[in-house]
Amino acid sequence: MTAMRSSFQTLAAGLAIAALTACSSAERPAPQVASAGGTAAAEPSAAIAVPDPLASRSKGSASAPIVIYEMSDFQCPFCRRHAIETFPALEREYVATGKVRWVFVNMPITEIHPNALPAAELSICAAGAGKFWPVHDLLFRHQESWAPLREAGPFLLTLADSVGMDRTQTLACLQDSTTRRTVQAEAVGAGRAGATSTPTFYIEGGLLVGAQPVEIFRTILDSIYAAKTAK
Repeated sequence: MTAMRSSFQTLAAGLAIAALTACSSAERPAPQVASAGGTAAAEPSAAIAVPDPLASRSKGSASAPIVIYEMSDFQCPFCRRHAIETFPALEREYVATGKVRWVFVNMPITEIHPNALPAAELSICAAGAGKFWPVHDLLFRHQESWAPLREAGPFLLTLADSVGMDRTQTLACLQDSTTRRTVQAEAVGAGRAGATSTPTFYIEGGLLVGAQPVEIFRTILDSIYAAKTAK
């Protein structure tokens, strides 16, 4: 448990520096922190500055007694199920009430979801533009439309347009190699924390795997909250 906690502390630090019912790959290699095709890294673009990801991709009070890291793949149908069917209730009952801080971590499983990487890259650019959660919701809501496309980029850009992201800045961010390296660094950190499939939830030192029903989350969170707030 201590080693797992240390791994996630490393992941959180890496994110800041990098400015059953689960999708999985049987022999998933560790993602490499490098640009696609081995091309030379470009100079970081100033078009969209990626802020502290724990702020731009989190919901809830920074002082909440429970922190949950959701390691997710935008093309994973089970991640979509969680986002659409389960998370709204968790947000109402635990995030909005100050009990939980929820942090989203990209973990695209590109071996089986080829469009998960561009979707994750768009989410990074959306975070830099202060639009992460609206884009997050649209990516999952319209997953069945963009997931099977041979080239998903144009469709994904329409999602960015629909939430008011500047097209020129978005394109610059997507072309910046730093964006892909950020996604890849997150995936590496998630793997080191013990995640091998999506969605996986890191909850106060333990892992919950799969698109679990809200009742499972309630049992776990109510127990942790009671223990942490007991006088």
